[in-house]
Amino acid sequence: MYRPPAEAQSVLIRVADGCPYNGCTFCTMYKNVPYRIHDHYEQIQSIVEAAQVTPAARRIFLADGDALALPMHMLEKILKHLHEQFPRLARVTCYASGRSLLQKNQKELHELHSLGLRTVYLGLESGSDTVLQMLNKNSTSAAMIEGAQRASQAGIAVSAIIMTGAGGQQYSAEHVSKTAHALGYMRPRQLSCLRLIPIPGTPLAQQIEQGQFSPLSEYQSIKELADLLSALPSWPCIFRADHRSNILPLAGRLPKDTPALLQELHELLATGYLLSDGPGAYPASL
Repeated sequence: MYRPPAEAQSVLIRVADGCPYNGCTFCTMYKNVPYRIHDHYEQIQSIVEAAQVTPAARRIFLADGDALALPMHMLEKILKHLHEQFPRLARVTCYASGRSLLQKNQKELHELHSLGLRTVYLGLESGSDTVLQMLNKNSTSAAMIEGAQRASQAGIAVSAIIMTGAGGQQYSAEHVSKTAHALGYMRPRQLSCLRLIPIPGTPLAQQIEQGQFSPLSEYQSIKELADLLSALPSWPCIFRADHRSNILPLAGRLPKDTPALLQELHELLATGYLLSDGPGAYPASL
């Protein structure tokens, strides 16, 4: 099972295997996992077993990829049963996509919120449709913006995920400007920034080997993150760039901490320690 770093203390309950799309060029999370929605008996059994182990749990994350894509009637039953089994339950979270958010109408999103769904994690990656097409994402920037806005209107917090280096060297400037633009419309409650890491065996890694994609150098990656933070419009947001993929771990609250975060980035850029002719060593694992 996979979960966001923020859900480290949550109880994980799997309601489906894999990802319903599973076609992004950079992702191996569900590469060899056929997508399958668990039947009602399996879901209830997983909930009951989890409640026997951690009956006082207050946070639950529904796994795996894009659990919001489950049919509405199934999500309603899952959420109701969670509250029956976990009397202290305060919040339920899951991964979502632009497509799954738009598949639920506004009334359904409000209903999910009333049943305890509090946060969805949305992989925006980039606000540029050119970059999204390069990554073979199954959603446009406009669709993810609309989905995030509808979730927020229903009271469901959106935690957006973006990637520095997603546009490579060719589309770096467009990636920065259009991602900042998209986030200004989405105004997520939380914003997580990861660095694009080419994982062996992925289409992205093959594109790099064939010279079809030029990854950013260490210096360019930090510069791109600084440019993105500088370009973001102002709204209250928890910011995290402390995933293992990041060169420099950062965290804070925007816009209050933006100047301090930018200072850290610019100080690192000025040290001369960052490679300017290559991406450097990638983390051994993510």
